[in-house]
Amino acid sequence: MKPTLLADTLPDGVFTLTDHERHARLRLSEAVWAYFNGGAADQITLRANTQAWQDITLLPRVLRPLAGGHTRVELLGRTLAHPLLVAPMAYQTLAHPLGEQATAIAAAALGAGLVLSTQASTRLEHVARAYLPDAGRGPLWFQLYLQPDRGFLRELVQRTEAAGFEALVLTVDAPVHGARDAERRAGFELPPHVSAVNLHGMRLPPTTALQPGQSALFDGLLTHAPTWDDIAWLRSITQLPVLLKGVVHPDDARQALTCGAAGLIVSNHGGRTLDTMPATATLLPRVLQAVAGDAPVLVDGGIRRGTDVLKAMALGASAVLVGRPVLHGLANAGATGVAHVLRLLRDELEIAMALTGCRTLADAPGALWTQADGP
Repeated sequence: MKPTLLADTLPDGVFTLTDHERHARLRLSEAVWAYFNGGAADQITLRANTQAWQDITLLPRVLRPLAGGHTRVELLGRTLAHPLLVAPMAYQTLAHPLGEQATAIAAAALGAGLVLSTQASTRLEHVARAYLPDAGRGPLWFQLYLQPDRGFLRELVQRTEAAGFEALVLTVDAPVHGARDAERRAGFELPPHVSAVNLHGMRLPPTTALQPGQSALFDGLLTHAPTWDDIAWLRSITQLPVLLKGVVHPDDARQALTCGAAGLIVSNHGGRTLDTMPATATLLPRVLQAVAGDAPVLVDGGIRRGTDVLKAMALGASAVLVGRPVLHGLANAGATGVAHVLRLLRDELEIAMALTGCRTLADAPGALWTQADGP
């Protein structure tokens, strides 16, 4: 049974994702805001993600037949109503009491895919029960970090399979946290009632005694960091397709396919890990060229408008993932707010398609303005 929705209503004056962001900032504490919205170091990559989509321009085509158009896409053998998925984001009960359950209810109702974070603050089984019964839902995936406790990880994967999750998304771009200065300045700490409930019971590796001159990072924590060899191990313990999230270099993209990855997600972790790396809109074309159509390539980072979604699809992405705006909607009005964010993006996508002469997303490449189109 789905949990009862709280009687949440949207704040007045919320018409765009920017409006959602502005109102969410008023509802969240400074520390929680810094955790959700902050980026690494000087936040250069964080800002670049949004700006890069804005810098891509569209060229309208007119008088094209548009009747019967749609936003449907094919992804891993399924037909989706539109190319929007909710990105994996931790500790959503910091934004709303129902947290990930509210997000799941809204995503399912709007036909959006859902990727649940390993660090969710709600049990994965509860999220699956809130999401899976909706006949119009998108795909349900579970995001993983490879853990040193392999016995626990095997059990966690088995739980996801039993709950009905349909793919695993392995995050590969964060062997350590980025330098999150905004969080430290705000003094962010998880409150006692919020935790990564799906990781309870995991055993941490023993602490290694360091010798003089050794690095706590390279000679300590990173001795347990995953490598390419671990992809084969993960695939050996599950029948679910495995996508790799955080692949941005063409050579890594090719190696990922060699290792059996079912798909890739071009991501810079929302600007939260390595600062000054390029925006995902900039990175996407090189990864697509390397993959050469052999696997789906999704993208996240900085998606704030339906025009951004159209641009991503025009560049060749199979779908997009939306992160922080979902949290803003969740903070503003729970499931109602999340649904509103997703509805805005889909409505704006349809408008952008109509105004560029795209009857379907297969027409999207023709909507991009290029140097060949004029000075």
